[in-house]
Amino acid sequence: MPNPDTAITWRLRELMATAGMFQTTELIEPLRNVGVQLSREQVFRLVTRPPARLNMEVLAALCTILDCTPNDLIEIHPVGIGQTIRTGTTNRPEVSGPSVGSLRPVPARIHRPPRD
Repeated sequence: MPNPDTAITWRLRELMATAGMFQTTELIEPLRNVGVQLSREQVFRLVTRPPARLNMEVLAALCTILDCTPNDLIEIHPVGIGQTIRTGTTNRPEVSGPSVGSLRPVPARIHRPPRD
C-alpha cells in the first residue's frame, strides 16, 4: 500500500532518452538479452507510468541496460503538511450547498388499494 506521505517520480523514460532510446519498443530486445521476457504492452506500461509493483529481476535488468542504479530510476519525495500530491485531476471549484451526507433519499410509502 502506498505511503500517503511520499510522492514517487518514475524516471525510466528520461533515462531511456539519455541512452538514446526514444521508443518504448527499443527496450524489448535489451530486456530479452538479459533474460527478461515482457510483451510490447507490458514494456509500454512500464515506461509510461510508475509501476505499482516491480519485479526485482526487471529492476536489475533496467539498471544493467541503462547503466544506472535504482535510485536513478526511482525518486522519492516526501510530501510535507500542507502539500498535496498532484493526481492529474483538474482543480474544481468547491461546491456550496448540502453535503453528500445530508442528501438522504426520502423513504417510499407504498399504498395498497382497499380490498372489496
